Amino acid sequence: MEKRRIAIIGTGGISHFHAAAFCAEKERCEIVALCDLFTEKCVALAQEYHLNSDTLTITDDYTTLLDRSDIDSVSICLPPSLHSEVTVAFLNHGKNVLCEKPMAASLAEADCMIDAEKKSGKLLGIISQNRFRDGAWKVKQMLSSGVLGKVLMTRVNSMWYRGMNYYNLWWRGTWEKEGGGCTLNHAVHQIDMLNWFIGMPKSLISVNMNVAHTNSEVEDCGMSILQYPHALAELNVSLNDMDEKQGFFFQCEHAEITVPWSVHCKKQLPNGFYEPDPESEKKFQKMYDHLEGVKGTEGHDALIKNYLDALEGKERLVVTSEDGRHALELIYSIYKSATTHHMVTLPMEESDDFYHKETLLKKVPHFYEKSVSIENAEGSISVGNMEKEK
Repeated sequence: MEKRRIAIIGTGGISHFHAAAFCAEKERCEIVALCDLFTEKCVALAQEYHLNSDTLTITDDYTTLLDRSDIDSVSICLPPSLHSEVTVAFLNHGKNVLCEKPMAASLAEADCMIDAEKKSGKLLGIISQNRFRDGAWKVKQMLSSGVLGKVLMTRVNSMWYRGMNYYNLWWRGTWEKEGGGCTLNHAVHQIDMLNWFIGMPKSLISVNMNVAHTNSEVEDCGMSILQYPHALAELNVSLNDMDEKQGFFFQCEHAEITVPWSVHCKKQLPNGFYEPDPESEKKFQKMYDHLEGVKGTEGHDALIKNYLDALEGKERLVVTSEDGRHALELIYSIYKSATTHHMVTLPMEESDDFYHKETLLKKVPHFYEKSVSIENAEGSISVGNMEKEK
């Protein structure tokens, strides 16, 4: 089988996860092009992963790659405001695309991407690598099977820590370039997984603030209550948590389970109080232990393997463009509620001011004005506790 030839657009910190994953599949794919405004970053990435200098193209202009017939698939690792433009361009030129989270910087942009995917007949995948963790993978199976009964209430903690200088990078901390704050660019992981676990809510109410990052227009913490037909969910997001505790808590009819994994069961007594139920806990623990986890590797490696398998018709794509859109719809509904101080119902209509970037920018608050802006950031990407869970 001829190898798929890959281009990576944007060679900042997140691109290293893509490069490593594609290199791990070197029997069926090869990275043949790197693009970044700072081409020295392309050179460093190529050297780190020992890419073939004889066949590798390095460029600072992605449009020079659009007509390359030898490029099959493209990984987009750019700031969110560029995701739609670049993705649509490559889809329209017959390339498959894998785009980093968040899918886009507005719901309208996401719909443009999906429209281009449908018209091109190519595959658009969205990064949500935390679905590909054993704990999440098994909990998804348990929730879907119905063995736990109905989900009654869910609590989601998306806790991160980023210092003040995190927002010094030119595109971060602005509504126009980043598209939002920690709800969009950090909690998107948990929001996508929440939709995957229990589906989309019918309404929500939210509060956002910026309590510690004075070089950022956007929020650094927020709380939301989501309403489902027969359940509630609580979503907490922050960039100020020094322990970076992330997780899901599902109160179900027959047990409470969590990600990272734990299980707790109670027996109801005649007076309405309870006693421990260790037998039920053992039963659910045995179920969990016998479920199949993610095959082989986890995280970006597993997601990109699934993407390649989907291109070859071996598996269905786990994180689709529609999944990426659903996460954005929930996120921009949160921004609408936090801005208007009202409950918001879903789905969001195309006529909504928060559907379009141009009208959204006129509505959202600027918590602070960005005063420091640098072209290039140093240091590797840190990940939260749940991303490191094995």
